Amino acid sequence: MTAVDVVEVVVTGPDADWLAGYTRTLVEERLAACGHQLAAIRSVYRWAGEVHDDPEARVALHTRAALVPAIVARTAELHPYDVPCVIALPLVGGGPDYLRWVVAETREP
Repeated sequence: MTAVDVVEVVVTGPDADWLAGYTRTLVEERLAACGHQLAAIRSVYRWAGEVHDDPEARVALHTRAALVPAIVARTAELHPYDVPCVIALPLVGGGPDYLRWVVAETREP
């Protein structure tokens, strides 16, 4: 097992409560080992020809790289946005025990 087997998936949502429930679902389904949530962020973005400035929440999910497609699909089912932010970031290293734990706590792809 190497760091390339584990990724961080960033997802934003409309508020901290919705995102906490979403994160719990993914952990219960073993799509993610854990999620580290920031309850308050500010998103500035262009949507439908207008610039928006809205409060949101953000979670960093730790999971296997091979589970990213399943997380993208599950997010499309659960998320209230038409186009949710779901991005996977590669890890270049980490504590070997932690990385093994992430793999052990997630399901086989």
